[in-house]
Amino acid sequence: MELLKEFDVECVRADNPGPFTLDGSNCWLIGRDPCWIIDPGPPIDAHLDRLAGEAKVRGGAGGIAITHDHADHSGGLEGLLARLGDVPVGAAEIEVAGVTLTDGDQFGPLSVYATPGHAPDHLAFVSGPVIFTGDAVLGRGSVYISPDPGALAGYLAALDRLIALDLKLLCPGHGPALDDPRARLIEYRDHRLERERMLLEALESGLRSSDELLDAAWGDVPPILRPAAEATLAAHIDKLADEGLLPEGAQRPAIGDYGGL
Repeated sequence: MELLKEFDVECVRADNPGPFTLDGSNCWLIGRDPCWIIDPGPPIDAHLDRLAGEAKVRGGAGGIAITHDHADHSGGLEGLLARLGDVPVGAAEIEVAGVTLTDGDQFGPLSVYATPGHAPDHLAFVSGPVIFTGDAVLGRGSVYISPDPGALAGYLAALDRLIALDLKLLCPGHGPALDDPRARLIEYRDHRLERERMLLEALESGLRSSDELLDAAWGDVPPILRPAAEATLAAHIDKLADEGLLPEGAQRPAIGDYGGL
């Protein structure tokens, strides 16, 4: 993609494909002398060697920003630091992070946006017209929402904030980079609202068990992704309950905090 060259962005993709990681975890580098790294990825030696090598070609790393503390995005941090040396690490909630980042912070060339939903500590990073979305928005498919307190409402609010930005390139945690960020962000927001509409319709028809609700509103989800859909259903139910829109007897999946990728 020409925009990657135009904005001096490079992807180093880990060899960890799967139903949740798609073609693998994307680790991004932006700029030179020094460059900045977004997500070290999983603890795979060959991947970390490539990532460290690309950073050195770009004049070394000025910092490592972590979108969220899931192993496929942050698990390789210790190994990457061993290869790069003493490099600042910024994240919302990770023990080895030297810089604790919150919404509105600046970390090198990266502006920090809190994007809870997929994980409570999730951050997106913006550099000029480029956004690095981690697992808040993927290059294809959708993401599950972890049923943490206020997760779905916070996620929708974050999407609305990002939609308002003037962006030209979206670099996701999995899948291809996209050259129409606003369209993708709107698609993600509308997808969540459509699931909510389908869930409300199922509740209005009298369905109450979590299995019935899942089949009605997430019937298109393949079996391997059903646990993730259950987590997202729980997040939707929590949002409806918080808004006083959940009918009596509606069953929330008993899954607590979903710990998937």
